[in-house]
Amino acid sequence: MHPDHTESKCGPKTAVVTGGSGAIGRACGVALRAQGYEVLLAARRVQPLEAAADEVGGRWISGDCSNESDVDRIMEAAGEVDVLVHAAGMYEGGFVREQSVDVFDRIISSNLRSAYLLTRAVLPRMSAGARIIYISSVTGLKGVKGMAAYSSSKAGLVALAQSVAGEVERDGIGVHLVTPGPVRTDMTDPETNPDSGVRQWTLEPEDVASAVAWLVQLPPRIVVRDIVMRSATTGPFAPKPIGAS
Repeated sequence: MHPDHTESKCGPKTAVVTGGSGAIGRACGVALRAQGYEVLLAARRVQPLEAAADEVGGRWISGDCSNESDVDRIMEAAGEVDVLVHAAGMYEGGFVREQSVDVFDRIISSNLRSAYLLTRAVLPRMSAGARIIYISSVTGLKGVKGMAAYSSSKAGLVALAQSVAGEVERDGIGVHLVTPGPVRTDMTDPETNPDSGVRQWTLEPEDVASAVAWLVQLPPRIVVRDIVMRSATTGPFAPKPIGAS
């Protein structure tokens, strides 16, 4: 095993996964735990967070990652951090002329402010070989009709990641974006989120987690800034689409 991966002189390395009660965060926690990391899951909802931690075999702490004092508590619980996976976030669709400013502010806070606060808080706890992995979205690469607020938040996340990477590469800290197309979660389920009721082919949460697992195994001399991934839409491996026909 490469010495920069999951074992150090002081024992297992620590991974913090935000959005740990969600499908993607939980899958990332499982993948990192399988590689020997001690995993700390963070999210707002206590009951699903505790259930996710039981599944992962890790610790949990509740908190709002867009709140500075909550972020400080999460990092205090984590101690030294070797991997941060920022999978927390929210989605609300709607046209600009119909969507309230409060919704825009809430999405930007949940998806972008949270990333900034976490990054600022985690960097002093990281040393050479550590990694920050932001879970982004293809909607941040090109604005999508009816998703102005969400697309804006993810585009900002891309810019934040690129800026942070420029600051910390000299310190040996890796910064990565995992940028999936639609993923089968509550956000894309038409039954739980009517705004998502368009026909789409989705990745599985474990697909996103596999990209995270691959990144943390790379030798730290390798720079991979962004992994863009989507589901097959034709051929033998295309899943059945969800949403409107």
